[in-house]
Amino acid sequence: MARDGHLIGNHTYHHVQLTKIKEEEALKELEETNRLIEKITGNPVEYVRPPFGEFPKGLSAKKISMIPVMWTVDPLGLVCKRYREIVSKVVTQAKENDMILLHDCYGTSVEAALQIIDRLKEKGFEL
Repeated sequence: MARDGHLIGNHTYHHVQLTKIKEEEALKELEETNRLIEKITGNPVEYVRPPFGEFPKGLSAKKISMIPVMWTVDPLGLVCKRYREIVSKVVTQAKENDMILLHDCYGTSVEAALQIIDRLKEKGFEL
């Protein structure tokens, strides 16, 4: 993915909710993942997309230099089983600079993503 020009960010090592664990544990989750990503890509990790969309206040300012990235459009793909509903929700809600939350472990989200890309491009979005 990195060779194809994609930006690789941190999502923690064990997919933990960072606000529910001690600061030392949160730092270990992030640092361990950073080491692996940097070893594989050769690039420092600049961004973190925290699981569950929760990031401890002050953690980044204290100990890490990554920028937390949050989503702005959640089509509820985890509970929605029909990809057409996911597509409709995203396409009607998306605005300039939005971040869309989708999970590629669900077939409905994958199918929806392909259609979302096409429909947003038709509307003039750059992705």
